[in-house]
Amino acid sequence: MEALKASSFPSFHRPLLSTRNPRIIFEKSVLQIPSTQQKTKSLPINHSKKANFKIFTAISPTAPSTEESLSPNEEIEPEKKEEKFDWYANWYPVVPICDLDKRRPHGKKVMGMDIVIWWDRNENAWKVFDDSCPHRLAPLSEGRIDQWGRLQCVYHGWCFGASGDCKFIPQAPRDGPPVHTSKKACVAVYPSCVQNGILWFWPNSDPQYKDIFSKKKPHNIPELDDPSYTNQMICRDIPYGYEILIENLMDPAHVPYAHYGIMRMAKADREGGRPLEISIQKLDINGFTAKQVFGENFFIPPCLYYGYFSPGGGQSMNKASPSAGKKEELLPPVPPKKRALLIFYCIPVSPGNSRLIFVSPRNFAVWIERIVPRWIFHIGQNLILDSDLYLLHVEERKLMDIGPLNWHKSCYVPTKADALVVSFRRWLNKYGGAQVDWGTKFSGLLPPTPFREHLFDRYWTHTVSCSSCSLAHKCLNALEIALQVISISSIGIVAAAKQGVISVAARYTLVSMAVLCFLASKWLSHFIYKTFRYHDYDHAFR
Repeated sequence: MEALKASSFPSFHRPLLSTRNPRIIFEKSVLQIPSTQQKTKSLPINHSKKANFKIFTAISPTAPSTEESLSPNEEIEPEKKEEKFDWYANWYPVVPICDLDKRRPHGKKVMGMDIVIWWDRNENAWKVFDDSCPHRLAPLSEGRIDQWGRLQCVYHGWCFGASGDCKFIPQAPRDGPPVHTSKKACVAVYPSCVQNGILWFWPNSDPQYKDIFSKKKPHNIPELDDPSYTNQMICRDIPYGYEILIENLMDPAHVPYAHYGIMRMAKADREGGRPLEISIQKLDINGFTAKQVFGENFFIPPCLYYGYFSPGGGQSMNKASPSAGKKEELLPPVPPKKRALLIFYCIPVSPGNSRLIFVSPRNFAVWIERIVPRWIFHIGQNLILDSDLYLLHVEERKLMDIGPLNWHKSCYVPTKADALVVSFRRWLNKYGGAQVDWGTKFSGLLPPTPFREHLFDRYWTHTVSCSSCSLAHKCLNALEIALQVISISSIGIVAAAKQGVISVAARYTLVSMAVLCFLASKWLSHFIYKTFRYHDYDHAFR
């Protein structure tokens, strides 16, 4: 979190400080997935045995234990049926609206489900369908929006309306029975909504959930809709799983080491590790709240982890005179005018794959994001994600070998710096079935580790789906070609011109310009490749 904060606004590298405690209201879901849509649990829970998972909240040798913090050796009691977290009865963020093109459909995967997102201009709303044509199961995300605003499958031309009903089958006789009205010709439609600049969907297409938004809404963060705050998001697919992604974002202790190459720009020390006071104030099926010296962070399952911080808004000391015989006391922090948030949406995609939507809104230095293109900020944020990517990819495979329920047996977490990670594992084992419920879609095995160039790929995991980076990629490629043309043309003019037609000074000018343009094009080519396609990270030389 600290690293991404530094990338978003490097001048303020401070711990999180909460300036308010937002009211969080949750309802326990009583909706049941019907038998036709019910997902088979990939990891059944045995309620007759006690889960053998202990939480190891760190005890710092220099700090007293915090009130209401979790016991270091507290065992997780067997979960009750009414406290079982339902992975398919929650809203999931899919993609920032700013990265969606209304002219075409977009294919995404969430919770192992292939979905297609498209803009219905007849209803002026984004729609989320099952990404499969009922005719021959071709992906609708490879289709188009036709002239009447319908989603068209490009395999055989079948067209669908906003409610998933088939509007037209080109191969059906015009004077024959209306076969397009059959229920078998319909596409499954998922409830969807737009909130905080993000498209959300509910992963169940049963008609009983059609109006679920009126009963249960995604968690709202008002600052994301406040025009006085910045709001530049980044979305990237990650080649490791949801559990590892959240753990990493909840781990502040790794920042000065794994992200030293980036933190160095904020003048951070490579050996910047220090004892951290983190305690868990509340943990239940609705997540948990973590208290630090400088504020609070919130985990709201299944996807949201966020916190507040305020530059210069720390606690002050009441410096009493020595003659008074009183000790210095910490005064409550003064509510600062400058506020910012770190907001992470961690989306389960498939085993070994996840998606991160990150945004850090702030109400100061807003002018910077109004004049600096969004893709410039993505350079640093992508580099942060790359810097510990391989570590986490390998770590996930080791954890898979030992099994999710044996995490505490293999990971030694003796300090309070790991309290957030331990609490997430505790929540996952107690309420979430120890891992994401993928239903029957996956065997549970992780995909094989690809070549390093594929593992660190930026083009398909970010650039191609980011409206800002894809545009910058095209423009810079065009500039590179223009520089090469100028270089070749300048040399050609000098070579073709007869002696005396152009002066010696002009010849030297053209040759110099050709060389400079050639060098600039080579540098630009390298910059484009490392920024938008592939950037390896070697910690030994950072």
